[in-house]
Amino acid sequence: MTEFPSFLIALFWYGVFILLPCGAFSVVIHYLLSLPMRRRDRSLFFLDLVETVLQRGQPLEPAILAAAENHDRAIGVRFYMVAAHLEGGSRLGEALEKEPRFLPPQVNAILRAGEKLGDLKKVLPACREVLRVAPDTVRSTTHYMVAILLVFAPAACWLIALLSAFVVPKFKDVAAGMGFQIWPFTQFVFALNDSHVLVGFEMLIFFALLAVAAIYIGGPGLVRWFQFRSVPIVDWITWRVPWKQKKLQRTFSAMLAVLLDGGVPEAEAIRLAADATANEICRRRAQHVIAALEKGVKLDDAVRAMDDTGEFHWRLTNATHAHGGLLNALRGWHEALDAKSFQQEEAAMQIFTSGLVILNGLVVALIAISMFGMLVMILRHMVEL
Repeated sequence: MTEFPSFLIALFWYGVFILLPCGAFSVVIHYLLSLPMRRRDRSLFFLDLVETVLQRGQPLEPAILAAAENHDRAIGVRFYMVAAHLEGGSRLGEALEKEPRFLPPQVNAILRAGEKLGDLKKVLPACREVLRVAPDTVRSTTHYMVAILLVFAPAACWLIALLSAFVVPKFKDVAAGMGFQIWPFTQFVFALNDSHVLVGFEMLIFFALLAVAAIYIGGPGLVRWFQFRSVPIVDWITWRVPWKQKKLQRTFSAMLAVLLDGGVPEAEAIRLAADATANEICRRRAQHVIAALEKGVKLDDAVRAMDDTGEFHWRLTNATHAHGGLLNALRGWHEALDAKSFQQEEAAMQIFTSGLVILNGLVVALIAISMFGMLVMILRHMVEL
């Protein structure tokens, strides 16, 4: 009878110190990992609202203000800030420019370009293409990487630091007291440990994972903090990432097709399509295209500056002779760009996470071999005695 209350007390403290922290930790992880998807859902809600209002032929600004009167917390506080700018007399494009973190930069730029075009309906499909979600394999790999960050990397740093502070010095004292020579491999690992190379390596992995996780969770709003107008390092890196470059090319191509189908002059269409990418490198390349157009170069030849492979030139040349508009003619290429970008992103994530697992495995193997080698030397020395 006396053991039953003790069991309940132990169960209570188990719940307090184990279950509650684990539950809180899981909630925090779920909240962080779901942030990008919640931002996407809010953007899709706004696009659905705009599309519904335009299909009914109603004024857009009053409809947004009416939706804001519902005070639905699920659509985010930035939606109400946009509504506040509209209530103050701003147009939609101006309100979105004053609140740049409400929508992804590309969607924001596309909507402003559509407002200049005078027909937001035409640019809504391009906005939805930007918000297309990555395949489940890419998302699951990213979530797996974040899980490694939050669980394994800090634990590995702590364990290696613990070994460095307590275990390795004891082994050295035992070896010095028994008077035997430590294996060269164990000496090498101990030297790495004494110089804090192993701990530093684990910390480097941890901070690399932390940076990637912050970029994934923080989204474009966080990345833009490191963007400088004179030195667009973020845009340059984005353009150099293969799958990001393909997504930018798809956005530029889709917006260019929409604008040209809408009767916008070629030079203005190139400028607005480049603005829709929200990428400074694309804007600078678009300036070369516009300069070529002013010299009398045809559009399909001038766009070579936007694609080093020459495929855009070939696609646009064939699309100009097709019926049904440029957007329909280029749809196959846009789908191919999507497929290639998702494939490259998944491959990069798999290589990155697998490489980190292998590197961590090598560190663990080095420590394990050195420790067991030390134990073997101690046992052998004791047998010889």
